[in-house]
Amino acid sequence: MRARARVVARADGRGGTRLTELRGESPLLLRSTAAEGGVATVYVVGGAAGPLGGDDLLLEVEVGPGAALRVGSVAASVALPGRPGAAASRMRVHAVVHDGGTLHWVPEQLVAAAGCDHVAESRVELAAGARLTWRDELICGRYGESPGDAVVRTSVDHGGRPLLRQSTAVGPSAPGWAGPAVLGGAPATGSLLLVGPDVPPGPAAQPGPGAAPGVGMPPGVGVRSGVGVRSGGLPVPRARPASGDGGAVAWLALAGGPAALLTATAADAHTLRERLTLA
Repeated sequence: MRARARVVARADGRGGTRLTELRGESPLLLRSTAAEGGVATVYVVGGAAGPLGGDDLLLEVEVGPGAALRVGSVAASVALPGRPGAAASRMRVHAVVHDGGTLHWVPEQLVAAAGCDHVAESRVELAAGARLTWRDELICGRYGESPGDAVVRTSVDHGGRPLLRQSTAVGPSAPGWAGPAVLGGAPATGSLLLVGPDVPPGPAAQPGPGAAPGVGMPPGVGVRSGVGVRSGGLPVPRARPASGDGGAVAWLALAGGPAALLTATAADAHTLRERLTLA
């Protein structure tokens, strides 16, 4: 199955955002909901099961100057195997955020079911004055099963220069994916990318209680599930060593832009979401 969807958000001149284009094809159906605080909201609604082997899906997102858009999904996406001999399923996202625009990309998790062969590719182009929140979450298999093959690739440019190139591969075709150098046995992994002039510079030099060596917290910052919180809701996460649930949290300030990356692993989807949620 091939499907294309596109959403375009523009500033309405009154401090809000209007959607000038909103179209999709099953299974990529788009539905808008009431705006909140000047931020337009769109949900991806799965119009069919999958993605299945052989599916080729593309979602295009454009946020104009001064506009703000939030894109979510109504449920997790479950990558399923297709017919024998089918090509890998592919989900591509291409997002462009112009100067002064804001995009919050916060869909539900991608679940790599047993036997799947899936590639999720995201390409984001940010103007120098754009803001971005980009969350990716991958669950390795449904309950009680091992995952099929899944690759999640994210490419972000900021002001015409590379900011992030990230790829995660799990499943039988990715040797060592569950080992200590990758997920350390954790079945859930994800990341949260923050881009914008108000992103905090990162942890302080002195380690806080329980922090990994060389990683600390600024004085007076509260901690909740391993994430420090400044007033205004911006995160100042800290890295944590693997805990009893087999998970960890790490914070990285990125060169090439006012940006930071929070990555996490966890024993389940609920715990992963807690570790990637801003207070």
